[in-house]
Amino acid sequence: MVQVCLNGRRGGADGACVPLSPEALAESAAEAVAAGATEVHVHPRTPCGRESLSPRVVSVVVDAIRRRVRVPVGVTTGAWAEPDPETRLSRVRGWDVLPDFASVNWHEPGAEEVAEQLIGRGLGVEAGIWSGTDGAARFAASPLAPKVLRVLAEVTDQDPGTAEASARALLAEIGSAPGARPVLLHGEEGGTWPVLRLAGRLGLATRTGLEDTLFLPDGRRAASNAQLVAEGLYQYGCAQRSS
Repeated sequence: MVQVCLNGRRGGADGACVPLSPEALAESAAEAVAAGATEVHVHPRTPCGRESLSPRVVSVVVDAIRRRVRVPVGVTTGAWAEPDPETRLSRVRGWDVLPDFASVNWHEPGAEEVAEQLIGRGLGVEAGIWSGTDGAARFAASPLAPKVLRVLAEVTDQDPGTAEASARALLAEIGSAPGARPVLLHGEEGGTWPVLRLAGRLGLATRTGLEDTLFLPDGRRAASNAQLVAEGLYQYGCAQRSS
């Protein structure tokens, strides 16, 4: 499974190829799915471009994407979009148009409460476990660990020379959690492609898209999420065949 991460925390300064409006996100999602993506991950934004977990903003974005694709659509619940844990929980509780899943970063304050609310409403939860945080330890001790959809293993090491080793260390940490769940392994920036290839060799789900990188493996700037997905599938397949 290769998920496309459409936009993340990027903005207009990152180039015209980064989709921001509901219409642009839906178009980019459709192109990425046509290129082979099997899921969509998105950071909903207000009309002025600010990330938001507001029910109105989430519903407009999720509806727009669902009109164009027939694959699962997930959203972030990152604390940067709503720093106050109680407000974040209130926002999630108010969602009236529900995505298929949402990512919850386990090292963030209030993560378990948000995850519990999502699970209670029937949504899948991607447990975001970031390298360099105490997320893996917190997740291992959580009674919710066996109930999540999967673990989203995020390698924050952006050095292409060390990202694979960091990924292996993170996977070892995650392995201590009770009730083993499927793992989606991915990197970011300079670590994107080494970690994606490792996911291929290990047979793990992965993701790519403009949230994680603006560049192709050869250093050229990517023109779209679809181009990154097509290249990701190629790299993933080559890694699988070489393992």
